[in-house]
Amino acid sequence: MYLVTKWFGTFLCDEQGIKKKTLFPNDATEIAHRLQQINNNKILPEEKKIVSKNQVMVQEKRLDSLGTFIPAHSFFKTIAIDAENFGFTTQLLHNASTLATTQHVEEKLSADDLQIIQMVNALDDFIQTSNLLAERLECWNVLPNAKDRYQPVERAYDLITTEMKQLEKQIEQNMQTVAPNISTIVGPLIGARLLSLAGSIERLAVMPASTIQLLGAEKALFRFKKEGGKPPKHGVIFQHPLVNKAPRSIRGRISRTLASTIAIAAKADAFTKRDIAATLKQEMEKRIQEIQNL
Repeated sequence: MYLVTKWFGTFLCDEQGIKKKTLFPNDATEIAHRLQQINNNKILPEEKKIVSKNQVMVQEKRLDSLGTFIPAHSFFKTIAIDAENFGFTTQLLHNASTLATTQHVEEKLSADDLQIIQMVNALDDFIQTSNLLAERLECWNVLPNAKDRYQPVERAYDLITTEMKQLEKQIEQNMQTVAPNISTIVGPLIGARLLSLAGSIERLAVMPASTIQLLGAEKALFRFKKEGGKPPKHGVIFQHPLVNKAPRSIRGRISRTLASTIAIAAKADAFTKRDIAATLKQEMEKRIQEIQNL
């Protein structure tokens, strides 16, 4: 028996044709919901029910827990199941696909890691504004009888400084939820900057360690490629004490070790959701100790 799922229903077939079918509701919203589930590699309730205790072959990897996964089987290339024969129109597919795409975009835009990226960007704006105001206050303060006149600027500076600290706390709290392993390895603020530079937790998770090591050093890397000289050894991770306090002679090796650990931590945060920070940190510290003793 073969399990075949189309956008309008799921079918149990053999070489003679369809033996059993479960059609989805003839409604764009209902079909869009199922398309979203399929896109997220989830097994539909209709698929579980129709298979029951039957031994089946499947073409999709997401269904391999229901039967034998044989994507290249000739049956799946020859079986024809026409939606119009079951009362489903191409217009319905268009409407459902549009809804599914809209829902997918909304889910992505409301993701917690994108919220963190916006907070990091806002924090950078605060830092830039704070530096400008601090510079203005310093210049103004050298003038006699200036204090009464620069108080509005001073109040604005104090307010921004307070809000910066509050935003940092919010980033730390959100990072403990979104990327707890990364937060433990490099700290939530450095981790948030890495996530921001990568674009999302998923993108960070699929980056090689060598790329993570240089995140934030793009200008230096391009300058090296264009003009030559020494290549950069680290980007944002230079902010970590293990890197910036290390002797120059071993700073590159420590950066690589830290980046490799971050790469593993990111995969756990993005995909498995397992807490492996303690093990990773122990292994990283052991490796760094070996580097320092060389």
